[in-house]
Amino acid sequence: MTPHVATPQVEPDPQAGAAVKAADRAHVFHSWSAQGLIDPLAVAGAEGSYFWDYDGNRYLDFTSGLVYTNIGYQHPKVVAAIQEQAGKLTTFAPAFAVDVRSEAARLIAERTPGDLDKIFFTNGGAEAVENAVRMARLHTGRTKLLSAYRSYHGATSTAINLTGDPRRWASDTASAGVVHFWAPFLYRSPFYAATEAEECARALRHLEDTIAFEGPQTIAAIILETVPGTAGIMTPPPGYLAGVREICDKYGIVFILDEVMAGFGRTGRWFAAEHFDVVPDLLTFAKGVNSGYVPLGGVAISEKIAATFETRPYPGGLTYSGHPLACAAAVATIQVMEDEKVVEHAAHIGETVLGPGLRELAERHPSVGEVRGLGVFWALDLVRNKETREPLVPYNAAGEANAPMAAFAAAAKKNGLWPFVNMNRTHAVPACNITEAEAKEGLAALDAALSVADEHTV
Repeated sequence: MTPHVATPQVEPDPQAGAAVKAADRAHVFHSWSAQGLIDPLAVAGAEGSYFWDYDGNRYLDFTSGLVYTNIGYQHPKVVAAIQEQAGKLTTFAPAFAVDVRSEAARLIAERTPGDLDKIFFTNGGAEAVENAVRMARLHTGRTKLLSAYRSYHGATSTAINLTGDPRRWASDTASAGVVHFWAPFLYRSPFYAATEAEECARALRHLEDTIAFEGPQTIAAIILETVPGTAGIMTPPPGYLAGVREICDKYGIVFILDEVMAGFGRTGRWFAAEHFDVVPDLLTFAKGVNSGYVPLGGVAISEKIAATFETRPYPGGLTYSGHPLACAAAVATIQVMEDEKVVEHAAHIGETVLGPGLRELAERHPSVGEVRGLGVFWALDLVRNKETREPLVPYNAAGEANAPMAAFAAAAKKNGLWPFVNMNRTHAVPACNITEAEAKEGLAALDAALSVADEHTV
C-alpha cells in the first residue's frame, strides 16, 4: 500500500509546518517524554476520523486523540454550541447555578447506572479520580485504597499512585496508602487459570485475601477501570465486577469504577458498567463526555455518598468546575450521540466490522496472539510466538528492545493509519461514529503493518 496522501481542508504548506514545529521544540514541554528525543508531528487540521499534516499527508486516527474524540473531530453541532455559549456566557464561578451546567449534569445523570444522580465536575479524568478517592475516604473514615496492576488512573498525585503500569514508578512515593492487586486477565493469567470461570473465581479469592491481610477496616475504596484501557482492554470475565460489588458491600468498602476511557459509547453502551449489570458507589468520567472539545471530567455520586455531604461541607473544589464552555460541549455531544445513534453504531461496528475483521487478521498473522474488546475498544496482543505467548517486545521496552513495535508503528503511519501503540499491543480505538468504509480502511492498513511485525516472530 502506498502512503495515503489526501486532499486536506487546507493547501499543503511545509514552511508553515516547519515554523509550528520549531516553535514547539523551542517552548513546549511534552508529557511522558524525553524532550530531546521526540519529533512531534505538526498537525494542520482534523475532521471526522481523520487529521492531516502540513505536507498534505492524511491519517485515519485509530487513537481518537487519546481515546476521547468519540464523535470525531470538529463535529459542526458541537462547534456551534461552543460558539453560541461563548457569545452568551463564557465563564462563571462554580458556586452559582448556571443553565448549561445544570443541563449537562442532568443529561449525564440520566445515563449513569443506578442512583448515580449527583455530578461533581472536574477538568479531566485524573481530577475526577482524585475527588472520588477523597469522597470515599471521607465517607468511610478510612484511608487505604486498592487498585489493580495493569491499570491507569491519571497522573496527579493520588491517581498516579493508583495507576498500575510503569508510568507510576518515577512518582511512586509508597505513601499514598495504595495497595495493588491482580485483576483477571485470562490470556496472561496470574492465577494459572484455564477458563474464564476459573480466572474469575481465583481473582475474586485473591482480592478478598488481599483485603483480609490488609485489614478490611482500613480500606476506603477499591477502584477499577470497568474495562481497562491503556493497559490492554481486558474485558472482565462474567461475574467478576458483580463479585467485587459483593465484596465491597460485605466489608463496607466504597466501589469506584473508572469510566474515563470506557464511558460515553466507547464499548457500545453509554457506560461499560451496563455490560456487567453492576452499579458502583462512585463513577469517574471525562474524555468522551464532550469528545474532548473542551476539558471536562467528573464524578457521578450515589445517593449514600452524596448524603454524607448533605450537611457536612465537601472539602474540595476547582476554579473551573462545570465550566460553561465545557458543559455546552457536553450537552451538544450527548445530543449528537442521541440524534445520530452513536452508541448503537459503536456496538454495531464492533460486532460486524472491527471484531470480525481483527479476528480475521489474527488468523493470518503470526504476530497477533489475541484479539479482545467490544464496541470501538479493541486491542491486539502482539507476540513473538503464539504458542508461548511471549510478547513481541519485553515489558516496558525502550530503545532497541522496542524496535519491532516501532517498526510496526512506522509501517502503519506510512499506510495512512495513526496507530495506538503501548508496549506489545496496538489498540483499535477509532471514533465511535467511524463509518464502515473507514473501519475497513483501517483494517487494511493494519493488515499491511502487521506484516512488518510478523518479521519479528519465531
